[in-house]
Amino acid sequence: MTPDQSLLDLSDTFFSIAVALYSVALVAFCAELAFGRRPQRARELVAAGGGSVAVDTGDDAAEVADRAAQRRAQRWGALAIGVTVLAALAHAAVLVCRALALHRLPWGNMYEFATAVVLVSVVAYVVLAVRSPALRHIGVFVLAPVVLGMVAIGLFLYVEGAPLVAALRSAWLGIHVTAAILGFGIFLVSGIASVLYLVRSKDEAKPAEERGTGFVSRLPSSAVLDRLAHRTAVFGFPIWTFAVIAGAIWAESAWGRFWGWDPKETWSFIAWVIYAGYLHARTTAGWRGRPAAWVNVVGLVVMVFNLTFVNLVSSGLHSYGGK
Repeated sequence: MTPDQSLLDLSDTFFSIAVALYSVALVAFCAELAFGRRPQRARELVAAGGGSVAVDTGDDAAEVADRAAQRRAQRWGALAIGVTVLAALAHAAVLVCRALALHRLPWGNMYEFATAVVLVSVVAYVVLAVRSPALRHIGVFVLAPVVLGMVAIGLFLYVEGAPLVAALRSAWLGIHVTAAILGFGIFLVSGIASVLYLVRSKDEAKPAEERGTGFVSRLPSSAVLDRLAHRTAVFGFPIWTFAVIAGAIWAESAWGRFWGWDPKETWSFIAWVIYAGYLHARTTAGWRGRPAAWVNVVGLVVMVFNLTFVNLVSSGLHSYGGK
């Protein structure tokens, strides 16, 4: 069928709208961190009867300022979440319009695949933030890579809409690639949570008087971030496992073998091993906490490497899935 150019143009327009809205949401999340900071109470020492006594010199004013800061942060956070939801809807419209225009699933190339991965990560974050408002404070660290990723996708991966190449005209496209998109998007949130956990736990290990008072103090506790990273990885791991298995079945159908150590297959398996190692490390004495978090971060790096370098630079049987 001939692609519907008007729908393709509409898809491109929604892409620009999504990037603009994500940028606005990112600014709102930054404002939440910047203007929602709790002020430090002022204290002074005054001499009393030859001794020094600590006296609060503005507790009431400090409490009022504290409450005002919290209300201000809540307003910025609510605005940020609302704009993020609107951006996600525009983001979804990018893929829906492209699917309708091309009469196929909208992940037949790198542009479509990467766009879908970013959408899954945003949806996963929004669901988590709505269920647990404390996680709203990590929004800036989710939206920053989302904005950068969307800009990079638009600049370097964009391709005109076209029918699928012959090798991708299979029902397995909707099974294998969909599972890979879901797994990758969820792992992205898990990896970001582990990076923030490493930052937060390092700050919490310091004496109270040496801890930072900037954005680090506004992050959820290290325990919350560690739990978020673990639970999202637990959710994403079986999906990624299914993606690898489905890919092997598709490979046997298309090429007559289940596994051939193609670069894409190899790095997908390496990622699977790393995430399996992370989940095991979380239950192993001596590997919990920061060591396990580092394993999760390495897993995210491998996933990004598999998406970018392996797809765009290396050659193999999956090259048709590149740009």
